[in-house]
Amino acid sequence: MNKNFIRLATESDAAELLNIYAPYVSGTSITFETTVPDTRSFGKRISQYLDFCPWLVSESDGTITGYAYASRYRERVAYQWSVECSVYIHAAYMRHGIASALYSALFEILQQQGFRNVYAVINLPNDRSVALHERLGFRHFATYEQVGYKLGEWKNVGWWQLVLNSFDEEPAAPVPFHELNKDFLEELFERSSRRLA
Repeated sequence: MNKNFIRLATESDAAELLNIYAPYVSGTSITFETTVPDTRSFGKRISQYLDFCPWLVSESDGTITGYAYASRYRERVAYQWSVECSVYIHAAYMRHGIASALYSALFEILQQQGFRNVYAVINLPNDRSVALHERLGFRHFATYEQVGYKLGEWKNVGWWQLVLNSFDEEPAAPVPFHELNKDFLEELFERSSRRLA
């Protein structure tokens, strides 16, 4: 019987996550990163992001099948209630509901942390990614035309927004991920993993 579940990423996952990410870097413009990072620096990236926001992975029988994470939108303090999100799925596990399950768990955590906006930045055209994000409630609000150049083409980038919490006055700063309640996370991962069964 397959054992499918969602959990937190760790620095030691870097090599397996790079196996998923590297083809996106070298063969597509889905990411604008042009050089595949080395395992050590990618592991450091994971641990640095986890201090502030979640980085989740999905597993099936011990193999990582995909991952999703959030990152700071911008560094200025006034932007602290907004984050960007990304999801990458192993080519062999596409269309299994993994991206939706990872994102649903990710957004629930971000909501609990107190973030207001999560932004998806999609290099166009990418009909599959647009459909995923809009199915999860994202709304398109801008397109930057010919903003990046990769693989011999000028590329457009679309921006999508998902509102996570209300825009009250004098909002408290978001709770750093490492301070989030562990019981909440344990229950969330158990519930989210059932979506992969």
